[in-house]
Amino acid sequence: MTSTTISSSASEESASPQAASEGGIRQPAPTKTPMYEAIHAARFHRQALIRAIETESGCHLICYVSGRLAQIDRDDIAGFMEVLHNIQPEGNIDLLLHTGGGDVDAAEKLMALVEATVGKSQLRVIIPDFAKSAGTLMVLGADTLIMSDSSELGTIDPQIYADDGRGNIICHSVLSYLDAYKTHSNALRENPEDPVARLMLSKLDPTTLRHYEAIRDRARSFAEGQLKRKGRNFSQITSALMDIGRWPSHGQMIKWQDAKDLGLPVDYLPPRSERWQAYWRLYCLLRLAVTDRQNIFESSYASFILDQK
Repeated sequence: MTSTTISSSASEESASPQAASEGGIRQPAPTKTPMYEAIHAARFHRQALIRAIETESGCHLICYVSGRLAQIDRDDIAGFMEVLHNIQPEGNIDLLLHTGGGDVDAAEKLMALVEATVGKSQLRVIIPDFAKSAGTLMVLGADTLIMSDSSELGTIDPQIYADDGRGNIICHSVLSYLDAYKTHSNALRENPEDPVARLMLSKLDPTTLRHYEAIRDRARSFAEGQLKRKGRNFSQITSALMDIGRWPSHGQMIKWQDAKDLGLPVDYLPPRSERWQAYWRLYCLLRLAVTDRQNIFESSYASFILDQK
């Protein structure tokens, strides 16, 4: 892991109380040199937009945006600690989130950090584009999901990458693997001589099966725990998000209407509304600030870019 950290303090954004005196005339001390300001102009622009959004909403705004191939990872904890650093406990927080998913355990810890800061106040998650897989697990802990026509959630179906024994790395859907086992087991129970069921079950490894069951149960436990704390129908919503019959593709779009129908607290904003345009403009700036394997964490005070190898 390598990282680039850029943290702006209040002194960087406002004039210093110290002043230089020349010929009896007090001159304000410069806060940034022209070259420094030029180098960091894109960040200053984003953070000015964050402050404008905060002024309008009355909430602290923190952002977590992933590159195309970057995932939620344990190393992201440092980035969340940065953007939460100046937020006092029991403060309302807006989290602008864009991620394709990643480590479930890391996702749980990231949300634990946010929830510990929010306390009994309000947490809103803004989804400008998508929050899939472990990203969907994260948003289940929000008091409100701010979504529009471009927003999407994903199924809770952990994906495991494993060697197939011939040097090829294959992505396995945990739920599809377990569903295949259940289907062929039931077929063999009905007809002990079923050749297809016998053949397919012989290809499923018992150790892998137990491992995938544990992963499935881990994801379910995290989802239900998030929803239960908010007093929602945790069992029904989690089961719906893990229903591969309803959502056969891991990448299938769960639109804001679907999320609302599931019982999630969706606040829909029309795409041309002033509020949504501000969120979308900020997302575009953040998305272009990272490469494929980078995550960016940003607030009005701190900015942290993390490289993943």
